[in-house]
Amino acid sequence: MKSQVRGGTRWKRFAVVMVPSVAATAAIGVGLAQGALAASFSISGQEFKVKTDSLVGNDFVQYGSVNVGKDLEGKDFAAPVAVSGFSEAWISNMCQSVVTPHVPFVGDVTLQLTAGTGKDKVYAKNIYLDVSSLKTDAEFTNIDIGVAAGNLAKAPGKPGIQPNTKANPYGFGQRAEVAKLSNVEQKAWATTAGTFKLPDLNLSLHRGKGDKVECF
Repeated sequence: MKSQVRGGTRWKRFAVVMVPSVAATAAIGVGLAQGALAASFSISGQEFKVKTDSLVGNDFVQYGSVNVGKDLEGKDFAAPVAVSGFSEAWISNMCQSVVTPHVPFVGDVTLQLTAGTGKDKVYAKNIYLDVSSLKTDAEFTNIDIGVAAGNLAKAPGKPGIQPNTKANPYGFGQRAEVAKLSNVEQKAWATTAGTFKLPDLNLSLHRGKGDKVECF
């Protein structure tokens, strides 16, 4: 396949069951300002790490999917993910890092990005997060677990954000009016957003990898 599954479906090959603590995904990456529906793209062969003190998000939805792309050697691969969406989210003290290994004459290089470290929080609108692992403390308001993915946004008074991939409409999904996350450590493959504001943005490159230069 040439692009991420955001434009198609591979649910016959993949199903995921998620508990609330895993459902409360809080990855923040590089956003695409292209409205409520994310663009289709082939993911890179590098996961990134995200750490944040807190995330508060409205209209939370989640369902399973598969991201596809090529690894750093150009070989096709597929990665199962938990896709989470928020109509709006506010993030405090955000750190994102990604390691590029084996750069000629240099070795491993870590790119680290921080934002929202001052009085203003990072703000995202219509944000979708494709996550492979998560550690966090989570609190949900009015959560529904086990909703069919095709009905995540259809019930009166329920979250208005829609799945941004063609997920199996009968597959597992969940939603909540508000999700509050703290002490977040997460690995992700992709993030997209309609709006992504990053106050106090600071980007730096470091030789090596590990806790001293990565977010965790």
